[in-house]
Amino acid sequence: MISSTLLSDLTARVRAKAHSAAPACPCGATGTLADRPDATVVRHADTVAKAHAPDMARTDLAPRLTVATHLPGILLPPLSPTPVDLHGRLVTFWPYGTPVDPEDPDAAPWESAATLLAHLHRTPAPALPPMRGPAKAARAVARLRATATVTATAPVLRAWSTLPAWARAEGPMPDTTTLCHGDLHLGQLVRHPAPNGPWLLIDVDDLGVGVPAWDLARPAAWYACGLLPLDEWTRFLTAYRVAGGPAVPAHGDPWPALDVPARALTVQTAARSIAKAAAAGHALDEVEQALVDACDRMSSTPPDLARGFPT
Repeated sequence: MISSTLLSDLTARVRAKAHSAAPACPCGATGTLADRPDATVVRHADTVAKAHAPDMARTDLAPRLTVATHLPGILLPPLSPTPVDLHGRLVTFWPYGTPVDPEDPDAAPWESAATLLAHLHRTPAPALPPMRGPAKAARAVARLRATATVTATAPVLRAWSTLPAWARAEGPMPDTTTLCHGDLHLGQLVRHPAPNGPWLLIDVDDLGVGVPAWDLARPAAWYACGLLPLDEWTRFLTAYRVAGGPAVPAHGDPWPALDVPARALTVQTAARSIAKAAAAGHALDEVEQALVDACDRMSSTPPDLARGFPT
C-alpha cells in the first residue's frame, strides 16, 4: 500500500494527463485499479497512471518502455516512453484497456495470449536486462522463509532446492537472446481500444531476455496441478505452436522445455499463498493446498530425472 500523499498526487497526475489528451474529458471519479507494494495503478477516464515498485531503476524501465512503444501490435504502448518521478517512485502513463473478466472464465483469451507470446518471442531482442521471472520467484521464496514456521513451508522449500540455479535467480539463464514478458497471466492482457479492440499484453516491468518457456509456465503449472482444464491448456499450447512460438518444439512432448519453469512458478505461487495465509492467520484453501501438494511431489522427482511435471 502506498502513502495517502502519493496516492493523492498520483490521482492528480492522471487527471491532468487525461485532460491534456482530451480537453472534453467526461471526467467522473478517479478509480484505483491496483494498490500493491510493487505497483499502484489509478485510472481517470481513458488514461491510466502506474507508480512502479520503489526499487525500479530508470535505466531498467526506460528501455522496456521503448520496446512497448515499438511493438504496438503485441504490447500496449505507453502514452509517453519517458517515466516521471513522483515521491521517489517512477510513474508511467498508459491508455486504458478492457481487462479479462475474472467472472467469465469461459471467455478467457487463451489463444490470443499464446499468439501474442509467440510473436513477442519471435521479435529480435534489443539490449535489455534479463527478464525478471526467476527474480520474482526468488523474492516469493525469501518472503516465505521470513514467515512464521508452518507445516506447508517444508515441501515448498524442498521443491525450490531441486531447481537449477538459473531458475532460482542464482545463475545466468541458458537463453539470453529471446525477448520475454517475464510475468504472463491473464491479468496481463487488455483489449485496446476499449472495450472491444484486439488483445494486447501489458506490464513491462519484468520484460527482458531469457528463457521463453517461462512465459508459458504459469498456465502449464496450473494444468499440471489440476487447476486448468485440459481443453484450455490445449487451446493455449496449440495456438502458441501454430504461431511459431520457439519455447517448445512444434510437435511432440512440450514438457522437457516446460518442466523447470512450471515447477518454479508452482513454487512461487505456493510460497505467496502460504505467506499471505500466515499473515492473515487463516488456513490454506483447497487451491492453495493443491499447490503445496504439487511441490511435495516435485521434491521427490528432480527435474533432471523427470519427463515432465509430476502429476
